[in-house]
Amino acid sequence: MLTPDAPELAPLEALDPRRREVFQARLERWWPDLWQALSEVYDDPETVARRAVGQAAAAYAEREEELHSLDLRRSLAPDWFQRPDALGYAAYADRFAGDLHGVADHIDYLRGLGVTYLHLMPLLRPRPTPSDGGYAVADYRAVRPDLGTIDDLRDLATTLRQHGISLCLDLVLNHVAAEHEWAVRAREGDPTYRAYFHTYPDRTVPDEYEGSLPEVFPHFAPGNFSWSSEMDAWVWTTFNTYQWDVDWSNPDVFCEYADVVLFLANLGVEILRLDAIAFIWKRMGTNCQNQPEVHSLTQALRTLARIACPAVLFKAEAIVGPRDLPAYLGTGTHHGKVSDLAYHNGLMVQVWSMLACRDVRLASHALRGLPPTPSNTAWITYARCHDDIGWAIDDDDASAVGLNGWAHRAFLSDFYTGAFPGSWARGLEFQSNPANGDRRISGALASLAGLECQDPYAVDRILLVHALVLGFGGLPVLWMGDEVGLPNDEGWASEPGHADDNRWVHRPRMPWRGGKEPEDAHGVGARLRALLAARSDLGHLHASIAAEVLEPLDPGVLLVLRRHPLGTMLGGYNVTEEPRSIPMDLLHDIGLGDRPLEHVTGERLHLDGAHEARISPYTAWWLTT
Repeated sequence: MLTPDAPELAPLEALDPRRREVFQARLERWWPDLWQALSEVYDDPETVARRAVGQAAAAYAEREEELHSLDLRRSLAPDWFQRPDALGYAAYADRFAGDLHGVADHIDYLRGLGVTYLHLMPLLRPRPTPSDGGYAVADYRAVRPDLGTIDDLRDLATTLRQHGISLCLDLVLNHVAAEHEWAVRAREGDPTYRAYFHTYPDRTVPDEYEGSLPEVFPHFAPGNFSWSSEMDAWVWTTFNTYQWDVDWSNPDVFCEYADVVLFLANLGVEILRLDAIAFIWKRMGTNCQNQPEVHSLTQALRTLARIACPAVLFKAEAIVGPRDLPAYLGTGTHHGKVSDLAYHNGLMVQVWSMLACRDVRLASHALRGLPPTPSNTAWITYARCHDDIGWAIDDDDASAVGLNGWAHRAFLSDFYTGAFPGSWARGLEFQSNPANGDRRISGALASLAGLECQDPYAVDRILLVHALVLGFGGLPVLWMGDEVGLPNDEGWASEPGHADDNRWVHRPRMPWRGGKEPEDAHGVGARLRALLAARSDLGHLHASIAAEVLEPLDPGVLLVLRRHPLGTMLGGYNVTEEPRSIPMDLLHDIGLGDRPLEHVTGERLHLDGAHEARISPYTAWWLTT
């Protein structure tokens, strides 16, 4: 523990005594977590911790008064992101509104939806095209020139905050662009920066690693290593040849990213989406994902933020198998100390699986297998994001309900490309891998739900998907355009740099009507706003309350129970085009009785004397007393 006169705390000397006292109190509170995390990774955790605290002290001293006030308010209301009136929205700034100024011009639209969290997709300066959609970052301290400047970003964060919206940005942790200063200096021969990367003089070690490594983009970038003639070495490049993986076993790399976290926090960024977090630690003989050090390093970065800028949240972009997912919110000694938020990829996958099968048994089994999240964290629940859908169906889960995992994943790919007989979906196959049969799917929510085929149940399906995401608990995030049922972008391949990546099919430009509201040709928006309004008033959906997925009593109805001090809430979701049932015995057993209040419509169900409650096709019920 550092004493107040430690040299690392010198940046605090110019501050008033009360401000110094606050920092010292936070340091005292969080030092054990910082030490624990760093001691699990580095041989000399004391030196790394002291250096990192010095960085935190400098950032704290430079933090604007308005952000200090935000830190105070968030410390007094640490559940601000868990509340049922919290709602996220994700978009590319240019496709949503042209640039950062355009985003500011549409704040009224976002507030009209009830948005409190805005995730703008990668906007820090990337390398020239191709840039993996912006995830090949060349400068963490600059903005894409076509979107604005770093001052524009600061101004947008301030304006959003004044309207009750927290800005979320991506922080790519696994790699930098080959054009990033660190990589440039490594190629120039600087040994300090060469040590920031995994480099090998020949193929001996890379080939050993390749024996257990999957390929993320088998079409774009087969293999995980690329030859650099300037480095005279093979460089680890998990995603693309122009994205160089950084070596987190080097404490200098940790401190570099700590500095970036603090810089972005002082711009006013309130949530950092930790991109490719699962990949940052390498271990021979494994798939180099989800290693224990990943969680230690995330805890260390989060702890520094707690000391210098506690209003900031960490969100883990860990699109991993269901067994590996809970650790990103913290398990065991890391319980509740890793990330504040993590994507519930398993829920998204199971939503689409249920719809294709008209059967909830696999989803119920898989979702019941996940442990409750730490009470100070939340899942990000979502139906769609910027990325493709990978079918993260666990073989054991599939087997437990009589399915073959490989065959089920193949069926889902066939179904959502429209190849399966009777399918109403119109997605595109993305990055099929003949070696393991992996076939992922691109496509807008509306097109995957049948709107492109003019299926009569398409709009009901779209609303059911939203209701599932909104009613599960956690922090729900809408993907831009889904709120008005935008279908696949027919011209996705015509834009420069997009033709080889069909994920752009579900990244359309927002079709503003009169500049303020988007087109809503199918009435999705009005019905969704009613759902959002119902959710915001339903205290049972506070994210600290665990969602209990029940054993299905009807294979077409997913049942999700929430036990809140306000009372019990039952979510019922019919994933079929037929009326289905919920037994009255269940409603009585959980205390809802014969006349529960159904919050989606706002009406009471009158079920006196009935043996079952009949739920209409593709309908969601949120029931309380």
